[in-house]
Amino acid sequence: MDGNRTIDPSCSEKPPVAIDILLQLDIFGIILYSVLTFMAAVSMLVYIEECWYIYRKVPSNKKSAIIWVNGAAPVIGTMSCLGMWIPRATMFTDMTSACYFAIVVFKFLVLMIEEVGGDEAFLRRAGRNKLKISTGPCCCCCLCLPHVNITRRSLFLLKLGSFQFALMKVVFTILSVILWTNGNFDVTDTAVTGASIWISLGVGVLTIIALWPVAIMFMHLRTTLRSLKIIPKYAMYQLVLVLSQLQSAIINILAMMGTIACTPPYSSQARGYLMSQQLLILEMFIITLVTRLLYRRQYEPLPDDEHDDDHTKIGLSAERTLA
Repeated sequence: MDGNRTIDPSCSEKPPVAIDILLQLDIFGIILYSVLTFMAAVSMLVYIEECWYIYRKVPSNKKSAIIWVNGAAPVIGTMSCLGMWIPRATMFTDMTSACYFAIVVFKFLVLMIEEVGGDEAFLRRAGRNKLKISTGPCCCCCLCLPHVNITRRSLFLLKLGSFQFALMKVVFTILSVILWTNGNFDVTDTAVTGASIWISLGVGVLTIIALWPVAIMFMHLRTTLRSLKIIPKYAMYQLVLVLSQLQSAIINILAMMGTIACTPPYSSQARGYLMSQQLLILEMFIITLVTRLLYRRQYEPLPDDEHDDDHTKIGLSAERTLA
């Protein structure tokens, strides 16, 4: 009978401290932790080298956006590595990664605009075109929505839609930490009266709203910026989003439901966090190497092409990807 089953006390305890992990590692565990830590360290070193390259080779108007976007994978991988070694800090490492990626969402939108020369060049070249807003993740099924004229106001609203997430995510994170210190915030609390469920719901809505302007801009510029490999760049950005948010959420939900078994010294939930972090380190390492290939190129000035007769494009950029 289930009533006579004994449960290991560690399955209901807090996650172990770092020293306990070191003392209980076997040969396989030592190799696994060493390899994953090496991957996280290499990812950060590659990112630092890439920042130095961007600082020296890339025009000033694009430096900030490219550095932020390139840092998504290595920062998430590094935070996952810290969470793997210090399980009790998982909430803080996850929040740090989420705050950073919230800024990346806005910076990727800025990057696409800067690739065509900035706000003024974008408005000058795209003034006669319209934006298709019936796209994901909000309105992909609403095909009846009208196309929107490209004006300073519409461009400002697109930027605002993504910037609000970068700002509000930091605000919600600070609020969560404050509530946690007072004992009112628990990521495992799914009760309606708990603060966690409402903060998570609010962040989810803001995330969807922020991703929408980026998708609108990408659909509008994907042909124009094809020579700059904007499609694989967008794919990497989306992959980081799916892996760091959706994949982690699925694993954590399975752990909270008890689907992932308890393995002392890890409870079911702590083991779920551990599995998520180990997967993220490997995945972010691969994405870091791919993004380095995509963004490491030399940049040439954008020509002043005001006589473009193609009404379906904004005008081709003269920046060419170098081998």
